[in-house]
Amino acid sequence: MDTMAPIRPTELQESTSPADLQEPTRPAKPRQQACPTGLQKPIRPTALQKRCVPLTAGPTAPGIARGQVRATIAAWDIPVDTSVAILLTSELVTNAVMHEAGETINLVITCGYGQLGVDVHDTSCELPVPVDGPPDAETGRGLVLVASLSSSWGYYSTPTGKAVYFTLALADGSDEDDAREE
Repeated sequence: MDTMAPIRPTELQESTSPADLQEPTRPAKPRQQACPTGLQKPIRPTALQKRCVPLTAGPTAPGIARGQVRATIAAWDIPVDTSVAILLTSELVTNAVMHEAGETINLVITCGYGQLGVDVHDTSCELPVPVDGPPDAETGRGLVLVASLSSSWGYYSTPTGKAVYFTLALADGSDEDDAREE
């Protein structure tokens, strides 16, 4: 299995300081056009929405991160499998907590351009390495899970360490109600 992580595209390499924090907002509703109802699907915004959440690096961070991702998906009405998004978020945050030397990690949730993105920033310079360990191992297979369930994943250097991310493609709308959970 090829689980080598690609480098994050440069347009999403923004710093995430506490000044960047914002509460989730609903995307702008598309204007109604003179088309009979049912003939035209709503158009999802192509603009990038972003939410940054600082987390205390500790045992409660993964649970808080899962709640933040769940709430953001609901608030922004994002058509993705919520259970997959929160599982993968939990894996990345757990890894960051295990390798974090400082007190804070940052969770960055983005949506736009047909995908949900979750980036987890920490101060460790240790690069993530997927391990395809034995089935009875208690740790070590999280990145293999991230690689297999996400549309893409990877890592990139930041001025203070690194960020590990995954993306999930948005549902096309035909089975939107089945793709969303809550």
